[in-house]
Amino acid sequence: MNDDFYNRGLARAKQKDYAGAIAEFTRAIEINPHFADAFCQRGLAYYDSGEILLAVSDYTEALQLNTESVEAYYCRALARVALKNFPGALADANQVIRLNRNHAAAYNLRGIIYRKMGRVHDAIANFKLAADLYLQQKDKDNCRLCLEKIKQLQPKQNLTVVQQRPTPTKPIMSPQEYFTQLLEKAEKGDTRQALEDLNWVLQVDPQDAQAYCCRGVVRYKQGNYREAIADFNQALQLNFQDAIVYRNRGRTRFQLGDHQGAITDFNQALQIKPEDALLYIARGNVYRAMGNYVSAVTDYTKALQINPDDPQAYYNRGLAYAHMEEMQRAIADYQQAASIFCEKEDWKNYEHVVESLKKIQSPSIESKQTQYNMLRQRLLRLVGGYWEIAQRLIDQAKRYYPGMSEEWYMEKVIDDLERDRG
Repeated sequence: MNDDFYNRGLARAKQKDYAGAIAEFTRAIEINPHFADAFCQRGLAYYDSGEILLAVSDYTEALQLNTESVEAYYCRALARVALKNFPGALADANQVIRLNRNHAAAYNLRGIIYRKMGRVHDAIANFKLAADLYLQQKDKDNCRLCLEKIKQLQPKQNLTVVQQRPTPTKPIMSPQEYFTQLLEKAEKGDTRQALEDLNWVLQVDPQDAQAYCCRGVVRYKQGNYREAIADFNQALQLNFQDAIVYRNRGRTRFQLGDHQGAITDFNQALQIKPEDALLYIARGNVYRAMGNYVSAVTDYTKALQINPDDPQAYYNRGLAYAHMEEMQRAIADYQQAASIFCEKEDWKNYEHVVESLKKIQSPSIESKQTQYNMLRQRLLRLVGGYWEIAQRLIDQAKRYYPGMSEEWYMEKVIDDLERDRG
């Protein structure tokens, strides 16, 4: 029976007949004094009719009956804001977030409370977290409202949903983590979905510099290098002066063959982040591609001073040493790289390094074959192309000088023929 009164109360509240709704909820409570939802709904009706204190009383009663009611905490927080009880409202908003870490409206409300308390920085942080959640939920309108609130508080700053660092106690995914998740999605091959999400972010906030940077990375992974550079340029125009922008634009320029442009970007990135080993490796790769092996070795060495356990730096330095024909150093670097890849159980890169190591550790096999073929051709020319004649001369030399190598006998026959012919 009390459910009938409760349902009629919901219907009357929907029709904005708050007095009628209160009467129906009261009948339901009289039948069942432990009906927590009826107290909460009657509180809403009181709130909508302007009876804020009665609303708070009903929400409190509902919470005594159900201490985990997200709705009751949220509604009481709203009522307490109306009563200017900001500490009480903040405590209730915190309880909502404790019970539901993805409650976007609670972060929005907490931002409002902080703003009223004069805590502007905390207000902005919460509006951005709310915007991020609305963004993930594809709630474009509420996301825009949060961004507008941020602009009101920081009219001169570049305002985005992603640049504000979360507070240390933030219990949900931060905006930075959201973009990291998108990049991880792209890394796993789902670049299409990551690109769609980033396009939507930029539709919501066309001034989001970090979103341009992230989209540039995704486009780089897709091989759309010119579009990637356009995104990195836009991020820089929006004053997103971060080493990651220059590093990725440098990588993209490298792919397009703009070696000098790539080095310029890496230099700029290193001014911002001089202890980034990855930047030295990236610049070293460009130097190596340009044939400037000395500068490449210098950069790889610097990277290893920062991170002595980077196998890629060892391998790349080994490649540079091999081009400089400093084979012992190349072998040492390859071996170190292989050892680290082995420890990391990165078997794909381990096998790749081992193959490179084999090529420079046993060049004698290939060179001997090449030398043999060259001697054979010289000898054939001297005997008019008849190998039978050459073989008889070789066999004769073997009888006079037993125990020598095949190449030695061919060289002996060649020397004798050339000497006899003046």
